[in-house]
Amino acid sequence: MKQVLIISASPRRQGNSDTLCDQFAKGAKEAGHQVEKINLQDKKINFCLGCGACNSTHVCVQKDDMKPLLDKMIVADVIVLATPVYFYSMNGQLKTFIDRCVPRYTEMTNKDFYFILTAADTERKNMKRTVEALRGFSEDCLEGTHEKGIIYGVGAWQRGEIENTSAFEEAYQMGKRC
Repeated sequence: MKQVLIISASPRRQGNSDTLCDQFAKGAKEAGHQVEKINLQDKKINFCLGCGACNSTHVCVQKDDMKPLLDKMIVADVIVLATPVYFYSMNGQLKTFIDRCVPRYTEMTNKDFYFILTAADTERKNMKRTVEALRGFSEDCLEGTHEKGIIYGVGAWQRGEIENTSAFEEAYQMGKRC
């Protein structure tokens, strides 16, 4: 049994990327894994101050909801990062979350990563900047990580449209295989 942590950066509850998170979770639970989904919209996460205090203490000076999320990332075996794609990049909620991983990112080792991306755009190639930014975090900054899959939820603008795409079933199947 694996510990699966899903980070949904969707600002819309049951938005397209959030729906794919639920499908991934459903598959992972059916496979016998322990799954927790975090909706960043429900958390108070401040911007990184760039003060550098955490470089030596490994503790952020800010008092918000980030510390318990870092604890969860460290114990997870599988981490799913999900975001709608805005202007060819991840949304601000996910970028802020990633920036705030600085205090303990060196403890986030040997993780399997999955990425869930959704966009109204119909071309996967237009998500390459988002994928590269996520890889910059997961591959270049964390040790022993493995990218296990990317779900491209393209062609979905309005809430619920993702259910009519191949990404809907793909998220479920990928969750089962994680």
